[in-house]
Amino acid sequence: MGFIQEFRDFAVRGNVIDLAVGVIIGGAFGKIVGSVIDDLIMPLVGMAIGNVDFNNLYFPLVDKVSEAMKAGPLSLVDARKIGPVFAYGSFITVVINFMILAFCIFIMVKAINSMKKKEAAKPAAPAPTPADILLLTEIRDLLRK
Repeated sequence: MGFIQEFRDFAVRGNVIDLAVGVIIGGAFGKIVGSVIDDLIMPLVGMAIGNVDFNNLYFPLVDKVSEAMKAGPLSLVDARKIGPVFAYGSFITVVINFMILAFCIFIMVKAINSMKKKEAAKPAAPAPTPADILLLTEIRDLLRK
């Protein structure tokens, strides 16, 4: 079997196509979850804490950034232009994003597993008795008589 033929057989196999579809849908789902967190959840959490923008929470790591902050608050982007910062607010946002995404995946896997259990719980139809067993059963019954 040639290399091209072997690759074609691999590429059109069902699992590879299913995986590709899953990756594409997963990427789109990740963007949806990211938008829900960035645009809906984090503003509400920030408002509940006291009008805090999590994306702009950071500690300056050099004195230049600290000096610039004395003139007024700096956004994270502006602070990074001046020098290194410890951006813990972005980290908090990413952790919340991960937790929500992991929870959604857990719910989906749980639903799939429950559907599989329902399928497995259905009793399978008994297999038909093979002809040789039927013949032996008839012989046994005749011998008993």
